[in-house]
Amino acid sequence: MGAALGLCSAAQLACCCGSAACSLCCSACPSCRNSTSTRIMYAVMLLLGTIAACITLSPGLQDALKKVPFCSSNDSSALSFKNLYPTWQCESAVGYLAVYRLCFALSAFFFLMALIMIGVKTSKDPRAGIQNGFWAIKYLLVIGGMVGAFFIPEGSFGTTWMYFGMIGGFLFIIIQLILIIDFAHSWAESWVGNYEETESKTWYAALLIFTLLNYALAITGIVLLFVFFTLPDDCALNKFFISFNLILCVIVSVLSILPSVQETQPRSGLLQSSVVTLYVMYLTWSSVSSQPYKPCNHGFLGVTGMKSESTFDSESIVGLVIWMCCVLYSSLRTASSSSKITMSEHVLVKDNGAGGDGGESGHSSDNTKVWDNEEDTVAYSWSFFHVMFGLATLYVMMTLTNWYSPNSTLETLNANEASMWVKIISSWLCLALYAWTLVAPILLPSREFN
Repeated sequence: MGAALGLCSAAQLACCCGSAACSLCCSACPSCRNSTSTRIMYAVMLLLGTIAACITLSPGLQDALKKVPFCSSNDSSALSFKNLYPTWQCESAVGYLAVYRLCFALSAFFFLMALIMIGVKTSKDPRAGIQNGFWAIKYLLVIGGMVGAFFIPEGSFGTTWMYFGMIGGFLFIIIQLILIIDFAHSWAESWVGNYEETESKTWYAALLIFTLLNYALAITGIVLLFVFFTLPDDCALNKFFISFNLILCVIVSVLSILPSVQETQPRSGLLQSSVVTLYVMYLTWSSVSSQPYKPCNHGFLGVTGMKSESTFDSESIVGLVIWMCCVLYSSLRTASSSSKITMSEHVLVKDNGAGGDGGESGHSSDNTKVWDNEEDTVAYSWSFFHVMFGLATLYVMMTLTNWYSPNSTLETLNANEASMWVKIISSWLCLALYAWTLVAPILLPSREFN
């Protein structure tokens, strides 16, 4: 049973490649839109690139490479092979600079695809095949680009690419904020709609429980931040960040239930505010965790006397999990009425597809598993999609390197002001964007948001 399910899952993944050769093995699998399968395949490419970047930061990998004969080393056993094998500085294949090289190749691929796809209106465009097919060639191009990136002279590459990464990563943070706010609105819109249609107390109880749970977690986080990241007579900046964000979260929560807001958005409420508040508390924790002043940044483990030597701190892991959820959300989510309020209709797929028969896709409607739903108009901006994934790659690069200059050491990078300010400004942008979604229908009554 489990083997059969695994085989079907593998076949479905092959179907999502859009290959006609897999039509027989996919005959038992459910169909999917071409616009969805293509985005999933690019998301898989992005996730695999992220895994490769994480591997280069694995503790102990650098020491293991020193034992490889063709790696240049001061070790006498390695020197004995110098006349038999060409040697290479293997330290450049691991560490933070290796992350820069891998992400350079992946982001270059996405930005190149963005240029190629400018102006595509329908899948009848000759460039549609490049977007929706040739997956083996595209994956090989990315792998080849990653290998070639390690031959780029170090010089000023790391420092220059760091500035590109900071700009691109910050731009993706804005996109990520929009997706998270859209998720909050869509969640509340769906559950409140179900409650209004069924008048079931189950939906009302679920709304109440999750709202209280989110606020409880946020309040717990605030207490922990004050306990672990502040001192009674010091850490004024951390105290300001935590207190100021707490006040802003209270303001937007009250704003979400004002009569004027409820009149224009009947389904707006505290569930959205609780999600935004919880996310802002995460950003606040992420910011104070990057505080370079050590007495105010001993963290949760430091207070207990424990020291973490891992390259990946807990904040980076949570950040990558949130990033992965946003990437998958943008790849699978279909734009809804709330997308116009959050401006995410430009990011998410529009549900403009034909029926499941696939239409005139060049295959029999009975056998088509990946059917073309973009013959009349594209379901999303192909060019902007690749820009977003290119920025997502840069965000991963900066997250793994803690928004700081690259190097080849595998010790945990020290906290720095650049990372701290990027993250705290992100929290303020999140609150500003959410507040705008609440007041926009009031300030712009002539525009249709629903």
